[in-house]
Amino acid sequence: MTGRHPVRTTLAALVLLGLAATAAATGDAPTTVARIVIDGTINPAVGDFVHESIARAARDGAAALVIQLDTPGGLLQTTRGIVKDLLAAPLPVIVYVAPSGAGAGSAGVFITMAGHIAAMAPGTSIGAAHPVGGQGETIDGVLGVKIENSTASFSEAIARQRGRNVEWAVKAVRESVSITADEAARIGVVDLVARDIDALVGAVRDRTVDVAGVSRGLDLGRALDPDGHVRVQDYEMRLAQRILNVLGDPNVAYLLMMAGLLGIFIELTHPGFGLPGVVGGICLLLGLTALHILSVNYGGLGLIMLGAALLVAEVFLPSFGLLGVGGLVAFLIGSLFLFDRDGTGLAVDRSLIVGVGGGAALIMLVLATLVVRSQRGRVLGGSEGMIGEIGVVRQPLTPVGTVVVRGEHWNAIGESPIDAGASVEVVEVAGLTLHVRPARS
Repeated sequence: MTGRHPVRTTLAALVLLGLAATAAATGDAPTTVARIVIDGTINPAVGDFVHESIARAARDGAAALVIQLDTPGGLLQTTRGIVKDLLAAPLPVIVYVAPSGAGAGSAGVFITMAGHIAAMAPGTSIGAAHPVGGQGETIDGVLGVKIENSTASFSEAIARQRGRNVEWAVKAVRESVSITADEAARIGVVDLVARDIDALVGAVRDRTVDVAGVSRGLDLGRALDPDGHVRVQDYEMRLAQRILNVLGDPNVAYLLMMAGLLGIFIELTHPGFGLPGVVGGICLLLGLTALHILSVNYGGLGLIMLGAALLVAEVFLPSFGLLGVGGLVAFLIGSLFLFDRDGTGLAVDRSLIVGVGGGAALIMLVLATLVVRSQRGRVLGGSEGMIGEIGVVRQPLTPVGTVVVRGEHWNAIGESPIDAGASVEVVEVAGLTLHVRPARS
């Protein structure tokens, strides 16, 4: 028994040395800086993209997430959601207004100030955060005053939490002031001006920031390669987000809603057209989703339900495939919007969506082909089915006589006298009498 103790001691020492080496290697292991690019208006697709990217960067073990920003502004509701995500982010988030010539206007002011590090490239600007209506119009009256006060308080709260220039943050809302990158860095609106991401990371690599209430060093040195360049991992929008980002332009979303309402109005006042109602329903749901009136998931669910209803209607209504095609389009777009991988943990593989859509389209094509063939085929039953049939004259037609068609005797009237035994073709059925003519040889 006593002879085994040295072996155990040696094994334990080796295990501890291995764990220590692993921990040291992990601490010194190279990492990356995740980056996303926002170039356009702030809309629900952008908000969803930022939310997913923060979660993904944390899962990937990125040293920080850089949001490269160039925006004229956008929806305040979406901006509030983005700011909330930035303030509660589990890893450092650097908001970088770039490239030169870019700007952080309106909603961009709040997003920039909410970053753990706020930076700007030379030749950029920030400001003009006074709230306006959806088409850029001034909001008058009591409502305008309430929105302005609320937005100013929102801006002030962000500036105070991040230690930025509170006075300017309020003026950006109330007076719509705008300043250059150098001025913003001088008065404490942002932390620094950097010409590119390498210079940015080099300037802040050893800073300490407050991450979810915990003081944490940026430790960005591990994200630099031997040449001093930053290892950057770029994240891209999902297909559904790219579609919604295009639709999220206020002008596009407004036109979609108006087109949707007009299409539904035409269908209600002139029922039976089909196309205005189908297109109108799809446009209306897309417009509501783009403006964040419906959440992305509920918008997707609504499109799927609309698609299912149109596919069922195609079975009972003679629309020549119009309802089916519209239903298939609504179903596919809704499937892309429905599941939020990071928000729900659920996702449908894109190849499965394409496969289901392709299968449904193939079934619709086969059924439509069969319907067309049946409509174009000859009628075999009833009096219409006698047209074109060939018979034999039993009693000479002078011009009235008797013929045998399909084994049945019929009274017949010929276009001209026809002898018995001759072949004739039925051209018309009048009650129990056939009108015939000599059959073509």
